Amino acid sequence: MIIVSGTLRLQPGRRDDFLKESLDAMKAARVAVGCHAFVVSADPIEVDIVNVYEEWGSEEALLRFRGEGPSADMRGMIAGADVRRHYVAKSGPA
Repeated sequence: MIIVSGTLRLQPGRRDDFLKESLDAMKAARVAVGCHAFVVSADPIEVDIVNVYEEWGSEEALLRFRGEGPSADMRGMIAGADVRRHYVAKSGPA
C-alpha cells in the first residue's frame, strides 16, 4: 500500500477556490481502480493550508490516476508543498 500525505500552502485567499477545483479529482479518485482513500481538506487552524491524504493499493494505480498531475490553474494556487509518499509493508487494526 502507498499513502500520500502532507500539506499544501496556498496563495493567500485561494483555499476555497482550490478546494472547489479539487472536488472532481476527489470524486474520480474514489472510483479509480486501486484507490482506497482520497481527500483534500481545509486545515481547521491555518487559513491558507489544505491537507492531502491518499491511500493506493499500488504504485501503478497511483501513477495511472495521477497522470500529468494538477492543472496549471491549480498549480498556480499553490505557494508551497510538503507532500510525501509512504510505502507500507504491513498494516492492521488500530
